[in-house]
Amino acid sequence: MIINHSSTIEIDRNALANNLKFIRNLIGEKVQLSSVIKGNAYGHGIKQILPELELLGVNHFAVYSSFEAKIAHQYTTKPASKIMVMGDISAKDQEWVIKNKIEFFVFNLKHFKDMLALAKKTESKLYIHLELETGMNRHGLLENQYEEIENLLAQNKKYICLKGICTHFAGAESSANFKRIETQKKRFSSGLNYFIEKGHEPQYKHTSCSAGIIAYPECNHNLVRVGILQYGLWPSQEIELMYNADFKKKNTLKSVLSWRSKIVDVKTVKAGEFVGYGNSFLAETAMKIASVPIGYGYGFSRSLSNTGRVLVNGKRLSVIGTVNMNMFLIEVTNIDVEIGDTVTLIGKDGEQAINVSYFGDLSEQLNYELLTRLDKSIPRQVI
Repeated sequence: MIINHSSTIEIDRNALANNLKFIRNLIGEKVQLSSVIKGNAYGHGIKQILPELELLGVNHFAVYSSFEAKIAHQYTTKPASKIMVMGDISAKDQEWVIKNKIEFFVFNLKHFKDMLALAKKTESKLYIHLELETGMNRHGLLENQYEEIENLLAQNKKYICLKGICTHFAGAESSANFKRIETQKKRFSSGLNYFIEKGHEPQYKHTSCSAGIIAYPECNHNLVRVGILQYGLWPSQEIELMYNADFKKKNTLKSVLSWRSKIVDVKTVKAGEFVGYGNSFLAETAMKIASVPIGYGYGFSRSLSNTGRVLVNGKRLSVIGTVNMNMFLIEVTNIDVEIGDTVTLIGKDGEQAINVSYFGDLSEQLNYELLTRLDKSIPRQVI
C-alpha cells in the first residue's frame, strides 16, 4: 500500500458486486434500482463508486442536491445513466438541471413553478418525481396542493415528463414506526390514485429505501432507492435480524470500504507518566507507544479516546490518550512495529477485522454518520 496522504480509503470492487447481487435477489428483475450516492456516496466517493456501479449494470443514481448531481454527472460514463435529485436545487443550477435532463423531486410549489417557467423560456422539458407528504413531515406536497399540481401537469404537458410519484417512509428500519408507516402507505396510495385517475400515470412509483425493501417488500413498486445496503452495511441491527428470520438466508453482505493509515513514530513512556493531552491516560508500567497521523479532523472521532481499537500486523491494539485533530496514539508494548507499518482503522488485517458497525458503536455514531464524516480529501482507490 502506497500512501501519499495521512491515510487512504480502499473500495472493494468485488464486495460491491456481491452486494448488488444481494439487492437484486431481494427486489427481482422487474424493479428499477436507483443507487443512492448522496453524502459523497456515503463516504465512499462518488468519483470512485459511480463508474463501478455502472459497470455492474446500475443506470439510475439518486443524490440529494444539484451540487452532488454535478459531481455525479461528471463521472458518469454511459449515456443511459440517469441522475435524480431528491432535495435541494440551487437557483444558479436550475438551468443546468433542465439542460442536462436531470430528474428531480417536486416537493415545493414555488420551486416547481420557477422550474416550469424556466423550462418554458428555454423550450425544454422537466423530468419530475412528485414527492407526496404522507407523514414524514419533512418535505413533500400536501393533499390540499394536489389540485393545483394536477392543473399544472394538465396545462403544461409539453414541458413536463412525470417520471415518478414517491414518498419516504419515516423510519422503516425500526418496528417502533410500524403504525406510522402503515398510515403513510394508505396516504401514498390515496395520493397516487388521485393523480392516476386524473390521467397522470407516472413511469415509476417508489417509497422504499434499504430498510424498506426488507421490512415492507410489498411497497417496492417498480423502483427502489437503495443506499446503505449496497455498501455492505445494514440500516439497523433490527433489519439484519428481520432478514435472517424472514428470509432464512445467510448474511452475504460484504463491507466495501477499508480505511488504513500508518505508524509515523514509536517511543517509550516511563511508568507514572501521562500520555497525550491532559491526564486521561496514565502509564502504570513502562510502555511502548506509536503515533498514527489521523484524528477527529479526518473522521476518527474524539470519542474513541482510550476506547478505540486498530489493527497492526494482525494484532488488535488499543487507542490510548485523547484523540487529537490530526493524531492519535496506540499501545504497542507487546508487538514488533516499525515506522511505516500499516494501521487498519476499518477493514481486515490477517485474521482480525474491524467493521464499520463496530467502529461506529465505539465512536457512538450511526453507520451513516460515521461514513459521511470521513474527510473528502482522503484518497479513495478501487481495489
